[in-house]
Amino acid sequence: MVMDVHLRELRYFLAVADHLHFTRAARALYVSQPALSKQIRALEARLRTPLFVRDRHGVRLTGAGEALVPHARTVLAAWNEAEAGMAAAVARQRATLVVGISTGLGRGLLPSVRTHLAETAPGTELRVRQVGWDDPTGGLAAEQPDRVDAAFVWLPLPDPDRYRWLEVVTEPRLVAMSAAHPLAARDDLHIRDVLDEPFLALPASSGELRDYWLATDARGGRTPVIGAEIAGIEETVEALVAGLGLCLLSAGNAPLIARDGVAIRPINGIGPSHLVLAWRRDDDRALLRRLRDAVAEARPG
Repeated sequence: MVMDVHLRELRYFLAVADHLHFTRAARALYVSQPALSKQIRALEARLRTPLFVRDRHGVRLTGAGEALVPHARTVLAAWNEAEAGMAAAVARQRATLVVGISTGLGRGLLPSVRTHLAETAPGTELRVRQVGWDDPTGGLAAEQPDRVDAAFVWLPLPDPDRYRWLEVVTEPRLVAMSAAHPLAARDDLHIRDVLDEPFLALPASSGELRDYWLATDARGGRTPVIGAEIAGIEETVEALVAGLGLCLLSAGNAPLIARDGVAIRPINGIGPSHLVLAWRRDDDRALLRRLRDAVAEARPG
């Protein structure tokens, strides 16, 4: 036999059991005495047994009522604990920001951002989520549970009308290649010197960002030669050392691939790279505004 007893009925039952008086119990519950009596009768009907004896001497518990008291207290205590746990989880969630990055951010940014955020929004937890190079939005466009609140990404962003951003740093683009490449001996490279060389490319799903790092806008309509696709730092280093192609990178990310066998050189004829903190246009939470302010304070210059 299944009996669906509601928490409210158990609360009402315990109030009467504690006071052994319907009027005083109703007053403690801030309900009317007739409403309380109705709930107790409904509970007794559901349990198919009387819980109280009501006579001219007053109110007292039946045997069944006495048996129910400790179990009702246990159920309500467990539910109160569950409510407290859920409330704490919600509070933590509201005070947590998940920020996407696709490579190590470097530039001293994250420690500075954490420091500024701790000063302006104490108790806020900043979580950093590594996002693959196949997602140029850094997780902003992902579905739950992989979606982030904000992301450090490189322009251009796909579907730019969906996002807003704060520019963090503008840096020259450099060119990396195998240290054995003939062009590695030069420090006066122009983009025209490398357009016929094979390039390392981001995954096709990165869209406009792939074109940007292939310098498509400087090629005059010529299709780039793709030597290999890369989806991470170690893949990039291995492909460069193996001589599979050249790649463009921001000056601030150069230390990530500066290894034996890799040459990194300045290059003229192309514009700088733009690292931004981006967020969804319709997201104007106060905590996110605090993050933006912290990034604005922490950015170089």
